Amino acid sequence: MDVDPSKILVRYNVAKEKAQTPEEMAAEMYPSTEPAKTICAAIFDGEEDDVIEGLEKAIEGGADAVKLIDDVLMVGMKIVTDLYDQGVIFLPNVMMSADAMLEGIEYCKEQGGAAPKPKGKVVCHVAEGDVHDIGKSIVAALLRAAGYEVVDLGRDVPVDEVIAAVKKESPMMLTGTALMTTTMYAFKEVNDRLLESGIKVPFQCGGGAVNQDFVTQYELGVYGEEAADAPKMADAILSGKGLAQLKEQFHKH
Repeated sequence: MDVDPSKILVRYNVAKEKAQTPEEMAAEMYPSTEPAKTICAAIFDGEEDDVIEGLEKAIEGGADAVKLIDDVLMVGMKIVTDLYDQGVIFLPNVMMSADAMLEGIEYCKEQGGAAPKPKGKVVCHVAEGDVHDIGKSIVAALLRAAGYEVVDLGRDVPVDEVIAAVKKESPMMLTGTALMTTTMYAFKEVNDRLLESGIKVPFQCGGGAVNQDFVTQYELGVYGEEAADAPKMADAILSGKGLAQLKEQFHKH
């Protein structure tokens, strides 16, 4: 039986369907107007000097320095985090982009004399006894990129210091990372000490040694399987979700 090729349903147009590079995918997401397009491209590439140069031109052209933070820099970083969420780019790319964006924010603050109010404050730390801080650094970078103020306590942070920081800063969320199974038990102690002080702040826990079964053993713990869960969790808290709802959303196993 002869079949009219035009009647056959084809899932893909082979002539057009080609693998896109991360750069091509990002380019499709950039704003269409300048200088926003060039600045967003510089953020994606992690080129700090190009970000500053683009901001200089924008301000010389009459743009408000402080508004550029939300209208351009945050837009550029969201493109990066969206592509990271999709698995298109990797953590080193995110870190380079975040550094470039943060340099841009500092420049805009210098030029404008102010900065947008952060969406909220988050305290980040690496468990006591653990010196592996790449996970924490990524979490902090993604939170900053999403508009949150981050109090970074560093690595190998004693439980006493974590509790003191939470009492001082009154964060909307605490994060902890651990790469070693011998150090993750500090999270349970942090949890218990916070409850003893009457503090019920969501405590996002993650890292190579940590799993959901462990985190569900303590009241304040919410498991973050991926670094990118941190800003999503902070956004969920802002939207009004409590501990039970956070666990329902982020506990996937």
